Amino acid sequence: MAIDRSVVEKAAGLARIALTPEEVERFTGQLSVVLTAVERLKDVDTEKVSPTASVLPVSNVMREDEIRPGLTREEALANAPKGGRDGEFFRVQQVLEERP
Repeated sequence: MAIDRSVVEKAAGLARIALTPEEVERFTGQLSVVLTAVERLKDVDTEKVSPTASVLPVSNVMREDEIRPGLTREEALANAPKGGRDGEFFRVQQVLEERP
């Protein structure tokens, strides 16, 4: 299945990607090759293959919830930088900027 420049330019526009004319030419050829390969998948006989979401075996890895003690406030804030604590809070640098 071949595609033309207009399709590549339309896709680039939708993706908000600026392409040079050389890139449009290159991607036109590359995307045509990809679409041809995908088109060939129609010829594969999948009649005896059951539908599946994954080719890998899937198992549930969930565990039962159990109540455990959490960190104390001091343990949770132990890695704060020196001078970086203000009571029970972290002190951080101001990161505000002007917007046009």
